[in-house]
Amino acid sequence: MVSPVLCNLFMHYVFDLWMKRTFAHAPWCRYADDGLVHCKTEQEAQDVKAALANRLSQCGLQMQPDKTPIVYCKDSNRRGKYPNTKFDFPGYAFRPRSAKNLRQEKSFVSFTPAVSSKPPTAMWQTTRQWNIRNRADLGLTQIARMFNLVLRGWLNYYRRFHASAMQPVLRHFDLTLIAWAMRKYKKLKRPKTRAGKFLIAVAKREPHVFVHWKRTMDAFA
Repeated sequence: MVSPVLCNLFMHYVFDLWMKRTFAHAPWCRYADDGLVHCKTEQEAQDVKAALANRLSQCGLQMQPDKTPIVYCKDSNRRGKYPNTKFDFPGYAFRPRSAKNLRQEKSFVSFTPAVSSKPPTAMWQTTRQWNIRNRADLGLTQIARMFNLVLRGWLNYYRRFHASAMQPVLRHFDLTLIAWAMRKYKKLKRPKTRAGKFLIAVAKREPHVFVHWKRTMDAFA
């Protein structure tokens, strides 16, 4: 597609090069038309926001105030009180989270990312659209061949931080496989636990069939 390429080229001129010239000291990143700038103080954040709004206006663009908040990255070392302490950046929700130092066995608060609420909803909808539960004409290896690429993409992107947040999505996919097994094999139709036990056995015997089975041996648990 041409439009994403043109968007990136334009934003490279509007934002990337401008940031390097104007706020070279401030760490920043951008994905398509979404960007982040890390500032040391609230005043610096206000100055960057105002300057960026002016820059966008000069280039024929408009900043959306409700989508351009100033966020305080609160953790155990930054304990100030501010109204905004979380934000989303592509597919991840950044916010204060409880963490634990395993060496010292101490708990603390860390400002870290995990998959946000929107991507799992989209992934559940995608799984339903695949209609696997009604594809009794397919075998497990055929289903894996068709959908492993997408599953691998989800896992590679969303399990980098707080991998446990992906478990509901994987669980939903596994439950869909149980529904598929119940439809495909008459002996697994009732009770439902029989189909679950069947797929648990397959996952243990052949963990490489689906990409998420390779990473977790407690599939369907």
